[in-house]
Amino acid sequence: MAQLMKGRRITGDERGSLSDQLRQQYESGRSIRSIATETGRSYGFVHRVLLESGATLRGRGGATRGKS
Repeated sequence: MAQLMKGRRITGDERGSLSDQLRQQYESGRSIRSIATETGRSYGFVHRVLLESGATLRGRGGATRGKS
């Protein structure tokens, strides 16, 4: 995937196409951070586009607290 112009608004068909591509990558196991780095966009932008596309976001992972 090519770098997107930083700060450029992405709307309409272009945004729909981008959201499909990002969702595909995310659902194949890539992290939001790695997608953001590759595309040159922020974590928040990628996160928002994934939510708009209907993607089911994974949890953060890591250890969880047990009952005290």
